[in-house]
Amino acid sequence: MDVNAAVAAVAAIAGVLTGVIAMLAFRFSEREQRRPTRTSLHTDPVLPPGVDTVLSVLRSSAVVLDEADGVVKASSAAYALGLVRGGKLAVEPMLQMARDTRRDGEIRQVELDLPRRGTGRGEALAVSARVAPLGSRLVLLLVEDLTEARRIEAVRRDFVANVSHELKTPVGALSLLSEAVMDAADDPEAVERFAGRMQIEATRLTNLVQELIDLSRVQNDDPLEDAESVRVDELVAEAIDRCRHQAGAKEITMAAGGTADLHVWGNRGQLAAALGNLVENAVNYSPARTRVGIAARTVAQPGGALIEIAVTDQGIGISEKDKERIFERFYRVDPARSRATGGTGLGLAIVKHVAASHGGEVTVWSAEGQGSTFTLRLPEARAARDRAHQMSHRDDTSPQDGDTHGLDGEARRVSRSSPHSSDSSAYETLPSPEVLP
Repeated sequence: MDVNAAVAAVAAIAGVLTGVIAMLAFRFSEREQRRPTRTSLHTDPVLPPGVDTVLSVLRSSAVVLDEADGVVKASSAAYALGLVRGGKLAVEPMLQMARDTRRDGEIRQVELDLPRRGTGRGEALAVSARVAPLGSRLVLLLVEDLTEARRIEAVRRDFVANVSHELKTPVGALSLLSEAVMDAADDPEAVERFAGRMQIEATRLTNLVQELIDLSRVQNDDPLEDAESVRVDELVAEAIDRCRHQAGAKEITMAAGGTADLHVWGNRGQLAAALGNLVENAVNYSPARTRVGIAARTVAQPGGALIEIAVTDQGIGISEKDKERIFERFYRVDPARSRATGGTGLGLAIVKHVAASHGGEVTVWSAEGQGSTFTLRLPEARAARDRAHQMSHRDDTSPQDGDTHGLDGEARRVSRSSPHSSDSSAYETLPSPEVLP
């Protein structure tokens, strides 16, 4: 019995000791779980209250660094710009700024040109970086992308410089010619010759000013405020009539073809100017005794039918490097030839803005020595009007009953006169001048 009692006592003591050890281990485990780890220092609760919300609404790319230069918080824009990689700030100048700010607490700002990710052309990404202390241990880095702002500023400077140059040329010529007329007052033939040159320069100056006004108008005005259903046949006829004299002087044949009785929706004056510029360019840059064709067709698209108006010439063509810039203001493929034809370099820029403001686009196919095809794509009248009608309902604007009936009636008339099926026998895609209509 004494042996059994001793065994029981030993078992009881062992059980008590096991329970105490288990309790101590549980308490130790809880303490370890509550203790902050290095990983937990990089989570959101480290940020001061409200900072996370503020960073989420900032337009700038935001990065928060801890005392070990680890990234505590980074916005999606920061990852998109390539500022953060593998949990670290990847831009050494910004990292050095953060260390300096953490050391002395001063706010720093600098503009940098960073290599653009995903391109092998060495394009630079212009950014403005600002570093400020955030609490006692953290540093906040805000980075703003300045690339688009710099591009716009460069375009503005180029535009002002080009306008100044283009205006200076005819004005200077008029000044010199007026002096020549005064000096040749006793020579009627010389006076007549100089006066003719003055008329040419005055016409060039007038055309330049008018195209500047037109470009400003198509950029600032909303063409859909006074939009109407416009017959494509009338636009083509007006463009041909506008260039009939120049084409006749060069014995250039102008032919119109494609699907008849199509309608587009927009400002008639702007559309006529855009198509007229395309036809005029085709005539001016085509050699004598060639052909210029204008063809229209309907193209079915998921968002609604489009009207394609293609202008094809058999001219000098456009090189690959020039095709990327021909829609820029004042850009000329052949400056010397443009001077001879009186071109200002604004015609295609106007076409581009008119197409964009009408919900369309303009594209070009060209090969040197084979000619060019400019294609103007615009929404078909009924599809564009339906979209405008849906947007008006979405904005809770209710038209008058009479206007509604008139809208529906006009839409029905346009629907009957605007086929949706493409007539391939009447119009084919114009890859080269041999398929002119």
